[in-house]
Amino acid sequence: GSGLACKPTDMAIMAKNIRGLVSALYGKEAATSLRILYGGSVSADNAKEVAMVEGIDGVLVGGASLDHVKFSAIAKDFNKKQPSVKAKKKTQK
Repeated sequence: GSGLACKPTDMAIMAKNIRGLVSALYGKEAATSLRILYGGSVSADNAKEVAMVEGIDGVLVGGASLDHVKFSAIAKDFNKKQPSVKAKKKTQK
């Protein structure tokens, strides 16, 4: 991968859009029960920030999973997940 993660606000917007699409296609219950995983360059350095994003329920860990110390740090960050980064509402012009 690129080694670069997108901005947390972008993650929140995409999660909200995905959940909205699933809701429109399959209903609110399906959207609510859907688990969204972020899979872009997750590391021990940014996992805590990713864990704070509303709508992101977990991560797909790549290379960091090969190092037990890094992987454990990522798992710990998601074990205490409490979302605080939300998608910004779009303003209409």
